Amino acid sequence: MSTNDTPPEEPNVPEEPLNKGTAPVAEEPEQTGRQRLAAGLWPPRVSRAQLIVALLLFVLGLGLAIQVRSTSDSSALRGARQEDLVRILDELDGRTKRLEEEKQRLEDQRKELESSSNQAEEARKQTVEKERQLGILAGTVAAQGPGITLKITDPKGLVRSDQLLDTLQELRAAGAEAIQINGVRVVAGSYFSDESGGVGIDGTKITQPYEFKVIGKPQDLEPALNIPGGVVQTLEKEQANVLVTRPAKIVVDALRAAKQPDYARSSS
Repeated sequence: MSTNDTPPEEPNVPEEPLNKGTAPVAEEPEQTGRQRLAAGLWPPRVSRAQLIVALLLFVLGLGLAIQVRSTSDSSALRGARQEDLVRILDELDGRTKRLEEEKQRLEDQRKELESSSNQAEEARKQTVEKERQLGILAGTVAAQGPGITLKITDPKGLVRSDQLLDTLQELRAAGAEAIQINGVRVVAGSYFSDESGGVGIDGTKITQPYEFKVIGKPQDLEPALNIPGGVVQTLEKEQANVLVTRPAKIVVDALRAAKQPDYARSSS
């Protein structure tokens, strides 16, 4: 036998299982689709980011649900019928119309009150002004304004009451509005009389020098006294001295008591 001869190969004999002699393992039953879905969802396997997003979505959904519920509960028209909605709309239109009418009425009253107030105020101002004017003419209130002074010195006592009256009339014709002579207020009803050593005005005796305070336009008053043959020349013929001046302001402050008429009454 040669040494290079290889031993013959042994025939392949199947190996015995190691668990030979033990009980066979039972196969698991096949799972249904629902079971596999449940097994895949639980226990949940979520990341931290997914958990935060889910929490935010939950809070947002809860807020929306609360808002919708609050709006639905507070709406008085929820579930109202169409005819009820029409009736409510008509009532609102009627209320709006009444409020507009009330607003217009109040506006008219305000305008009327303002107009009445303005008219009343204007009437009051006119009354006060008229009273002031009548008071000046009647001599019951003091007056001031431009004008002249006229001083007549009569050393020989030759000036009579009629000459002073002529002087007064000349001044009135020239536009004199208020006149005072030696502290006596001269008005429309004043009268002059001759008195021993002087002249009487409305029963009050005055003596020379006779001083006139006259309110009016100086440019008209002074020329009226100095016309040829006028007051100044007439008085100078009686050897009286006449001095006319134009002060910046004339004050006529002599007053007369208001006289109540015995028979005359206002016709208005």
